[in-house]
Amino acid sequence: MTPLLEMKGVVKRFPGTVACAGADLSVHAGEVHCLLGENGAGKSTLMKILAGSYRPDEGEILLDGRPLRLAGPHEGITAGISVIYQELDLAPDLTVAQNLFLGRAPASGPFVRRRRRSALAAEFIERVGGSFSPDARVRDLPIAAQQLTAIAKALTCDAKVIVMDEPSATLGAEELKVVFSVIRDLVAEGRAVIYISHRLDEVSEIGDRATVMRDGRSVAVFDLATTGHDELVAAMIGQARDLVRRADRPVPGGDPLLTIDRVRIGGLLDVAGIDVRPGEIVGLAGLGGAGRTTLLSALFGAVRGEVSARLGGRPLPVAGPRTAVRQGLALVPENRKEEGLLLGLSVARNAAISALGWTMPRSRGRRMTAPILGDLGVKHASPEQPVGQLSGGNQQKVVLAKWITRGVRVLLLDEPTRGLDIGAKADLYRQVRRLADDGVAVLLASSELSELTAHADTIWVLHEGRNVARFDPRTTPEADIAQTVITGSHT
Repeated sequence: MTPLLEMKGVVKRFPGTVACAGADLSVHAGEVHCLLGENGAGKSTLMKILAGSYRPDEGEILLDGRPLRLAGPHEGITAGISVIYQELDLAPDLTVAQNLFLGRAPASGPFVRRRRRSALAAEFIERVGGSFSPDARVRDLPIAAQQLTAIAKALTCDAKVIVMDEPSATLGAEELKVVFSVIRDLVAEGRAVIYISHRLDEVSEIGDRATVMRDGRSVAVFDLATTGHDELVAAMIGQARDLVRRADRPVPGGDPLLTIDRVRIGGLLDVAGIDVRPGEIVGLAGLGGAGRTTLLSALFGAVRGEVSARLGGRPLPVAGPRTAVRQGLALVPENRKEEGLLLGLSVARNAAISALGWTMPRSRGRRMTAPILGDLGVKHASPEQPVGQLSGGNQQKVVLAKWITRGVRVLLLDEPTRGLDIGAKADLYRQVRRLADDGVAVLLASSELSELTAHADTIWVLHEGRNVARFDPRTTPEADIAQTVITGSHT
């Protein structure tokens, strides 16, 4: 039987990395095909190529046996491909009906036929098992209803292939049952669903077959009815891993500088009992949505939560980022462009702003930051060059310089090497180790487990919002840690 969708030998390169290195995917009509792999395996890139958001450098896509070449996402939708991302692609301030027919509303001349649009929307809502009004504003709906709205939107486009990226990340058990029921109805109609999830129980329940990706390649295809979790995990981890060589540094001792007694955010996070000593690098491992970013943001006061923590033995006040900075905490966020830097301002001003504020004299900012920027090896034309013109690695170094200039006691790093090439990664970790050697306590969240095993003194695994296991990377094989990352269990 000819597959409904085939992706053959797909290659996609970005500066400093190859995201897809000859990936293959074959999906039949009427099947739920699961796409599995660790963070960074290439799943998201492959799906963005399928959606038309990226163009492949090599390879081909066949839909119904015919070559498919997409110039953009709109062409993907027209061809019958709909991707429902984890962060739902909906306009929250518009109604359900407006979202379902955005840009395609029934009209008489220049006027939208609102009643007809609402009636059509109600039909699609009913098809996906929803009970909410087509005139409800999306923002006011519970997350499960928003998921059903996104699925209904795919049906209005007559999608043949529907990609669902981590649909359960924000759903409860009862809500997930509803979504699974809708998925079964979709494949019974002859559509294909590509289901991406890190939760293997879900995969076994809803999936027919699974393709496992590792290091940008498709390494195995499984019939899920006859495949156990251990076999899936082994394929995802691989038998051999290229490990980054561990840094040879003494184990920090003494009393903790940062003690996380408990950080709780209802339904999202419940972490307790993590200590970070002066000079210690504590790694946070976990899959996407495990809670690493939320934990760091809560400690920094960027998101609200019940935070009970101590700094130097005294209660840590958590009232917002300004309070955190005054206490000596520093956050290097995952999204450095939007949250870590002011791209239109100069390198020197970005590096000095935490220490000197908005009204700093330019000459003082340059004098203060010049030795730090030089020590970090920031490559820039001049201190007055806009930081937005620098490479990703140099931008990340400027974020680090911003905190070094002010002085830092606890450094919170969230995916600090994402998008960096190998050389930039090495430079960054060299500086992080130097800060640790000077007594800074470092809490490092990364989806790159090999980086954690190379640079962290201790690794905590977070799974579905909880810290489930603690490992010494000096004595624990990386494969054992990876298994806990994926399954959440520790033997």
